[in-house]
Amino acid sequence: MAETEDCVGQEPHPVDDDFFKEPMKKRRRSDRDQRFRAFPSVEQSTLKEYEKLESRTRRVLSNTYQKLIQSVFLDDSIPNGVKYLINRLLALIEKPSLDPIYVGLFGSTGAGKSSLINAIIQQAMFLPVSGESICTSCIVQVSSGCCEQYEAKIHLLSNQEWKQELKNLTKLLHRPEQLGREEEDAWDRDDAVEEAIWKLQMVYGNGVERKSYEELLRAKPKGKIPTSRVITLKAEEAGELSLKLDPYIRTQRRGWDEGSAETQIWPLIKLVEVTLPKSELIPEGVVLVDIPGTGDFNSKRDEMWRKTIDKCSVIWLISDIERVSGGRAHEDLLNESIKACQRGFCRDMALVVTKTDKLHLPEYLRERKVGSQAIQSQREAVLERNEMIKLQRNKVLKEKLKRKLPTDSRVLEDSELVYTVSAQEYWQQALLTEEETEIPKLREYIRRRLLDKKRRMVTKYVTEAFGLFLLTDSFSCTDNLPNEHLHVSGLRRFVEEKIQLLEKAIDQCFAHIVQPLQEGVQNARSSYRQILGVCLVRSRGNQGFHQTLKAVCLKNGIYASRTLGRIDLNEAITQPIYEQIDPVFGGIFRSGKPSDGSALMPHIDAFKRSLQEKMTEIGIRNGWKYDSYKKSFLIQEISAILGGLEGHILRRKRRIYESLSTSVQNDLKPCYEEAAQITGKKACERMKDVLRRGLDQQVDEGMFERAQERMQHQFHQLKNGITEKVKGSVTTMLTLASSQGDGLYKELADVKSECKEMEKLHRSLREVAENALLRRGMQDFLLRMSPSKSGPPKTWI
Repeated sequence: MAETEDCVGQEPHPVDDDFFKEPMKKRRRSDRDQRFRAFPSVEQSTLKEYEKLESRTRRVLSNTYQKLIQSVFLDDSIPNGVKYLINRLLALIEKPSLDPIYVGLFGSTGAGKSSLINAIIQQAMFLPVSGESICTSCIVQVSSGCCEQYEAKIHLLSNQEWKQELKNLTKLLHRPEQLGREEEDAWDRDDAVEEAIWKLQMVYGNGVERKSYEELLRAKPKGKIPTSRVITLKAEEAGELSLKLDPYIRTQRRGWDEGSAETQIWPLIKLVEVTLPKSELIPEGVVLVDIPGTGDFNSKRDEMWRKTIDKCSVIWLISDIERVSGGRAHEDLLNESIKACQRGFCRDMALVVTKTDKLHLPEYLRERKVGSQAIQSQREAVLERNEMIKLQRNKVLKEKLKRKLPTDSRVLEDSELVYTVSAQEYWQQALLTEEETEIPKLREYIRRRLLDKKRRMVTKYVTEAFGLFLLTDSFSCTDNLPNEHLHVSGLRRFVEEKIQLLEKAIDQCFAHIVQPLQEGVQNARSSYRQILGVCLVRSRGNQGFHQTLKAVCLKNGIYASRTLGRIDLNEAITQPIYEQIDPVFGGIFRSGKPSDGSALMPHIDAFKRSLQEKMTEIGIRNGWKYDSYKKSFLIQEISAILGGLEGHILRRKRRIYESLSTSVQNDLKPCYEEAAQITGKKACERMKDVLRRGLDQQVDEGMFERAQERMQHQFHQLKNGITEKVKGSVTTMLTLASSQGDGLYKELADVKSECKEMEKLHRSLREVAENALLRRGMQDFLLRMSPSKSGPPKTWI
């Protein structure tokens, strides 16, 4: 994704001799055209214009790069300015056309995530579906490409990762000696024990649960495990690949027969990537991600689960119609989704209510309290109920988001946060039309975001390329005055002063978090015992929880259970702090312009504008032409450098946000390790006692205060990182803008034609944007004038 790209890619490259590198090859025109098949004709025209603009820009950059390389190839000494220019050209040439938009489908067991993906991609049973049971066992990514076949890549745990899981599984299965009858029964019913046995039997066969770790290392798995740890499947048809893929991603139920060889390596699978050929429904550049609801006991899979959520720029919270009105599982998933907006790259979020065709008409009519018009049919009742659900859940969701996120968050600007869909009706259309199932609406949701991202990416790309050609002209230009070095020196002093002001502004911005942190720490100190007590109470006393608690301790406070949900003691203990800081934290990283100075990016934007204004002022006052190449280059390059900081800031945001729970986890690690070693009679109560005593001790020794200090230290590091990047980049840029007498100038190859072409392309940006706006307006007008698409469903024979 463009949002995840490091800002250093947009800064001046280090000056070195390793820049004689061939740029990547261009995409074939026929391949490029295939990317637009999923879009209506109006949007296709807009995309083609932006694609053409980007393609021509890349061609101009590539031609210029080749000319410059040839002009300096035999030189013994190449000026730093030329090296800088060549490196920057190469970086732009090799910059990805468009990083994927990840759309995460996040929901609990049986919510209908796989069914929804199948409907969106128009393949009825492509991913396995199965009522109320867990069906998809791992993260599955579905995207489209320009390949001719359907393809799936199944990524397995590495040998070392599986060894680590084996060690933890065998620790869980170490049955304590001298257990009483009741304790033995509880141990056998324990969720973590059952899952550990299940996994080992799937890979090695029955009876292996009694083997030691060393014995299992020598045991041979039943299924074939490739040395590359990647299995690639290909097929000409979707159904053919679906059959091949099914045993790898369908959760195998306990008690079933052993099944095929493919099912026998299921516990080793961590990720499945599926690529569709030339889809007319899901555009290239969009990745639909089926994310299991709780994470995983395996550390690597659990880490991938969290990172996958965080890299999604769009999250759809999937909940079926019968669970959407409440329940702990739904609330937990909603909270996890909101956290992704806080710590990750998520900018858009929606609640997708599935299975909305389900309705018991007599019961609905008896409980119906709204509307005076009589309901004549099941279809009318479904449509009325769905509209009511939308209004209710939209209000509830927006209110919850307002409590957690800044008021100007993009997700709060969306008028529609809730979609009511029915995958079953999409195929059958017995009650609802295709439009009323809202599957087409979700496709439009995806297309709209991809189109907007493409527009922003091409605009930024062409503008940045244009800035580089201004630098090329500044090397060759003869209108520079002899005293121009003095002007740049004056600007350098101005920059240093502004950087000091920027540092102060960032300090003031980050100071807004201090008081909420302090209040949160006080709340955490007063409530941690109660929170721990709630976390340690499961089912009936300790029955079925002994080894689950051990699993929590083995994983340093975190365990993803398939039946108990996700248990995270560290996050639960720090929750009172997060509740205090969430609105302020989100406000610091928002993109709006609050009047209280609490947001970071507006300070960086103000710094950028002050530099650009000063350049213009110095240029006019001291003799630079108003349209001087050098002045224009400085202005454009400042925008590129400072604009690129946003990616760096977003990446650090996650580390800062998680620093509280990570700090607590590190401080409690000795307690977890001690508790994990406990075996024998009443082991569960003894583990709880160790955790309680250890937590009390750590709190008395300032655990929460240390967490606060570590978060503030992370903010301080972010400030230092921003100012260091700004200093280094701007200093390099100003040095390059100094006079030719500094030895930076070199008579370059003749690139005048490329400069003129780039100038035309830069001017074309506005024309393309205006054309897109005009087409959109015409399309909206025609849709308003056309007859409604709703109506009686089609008749299927």
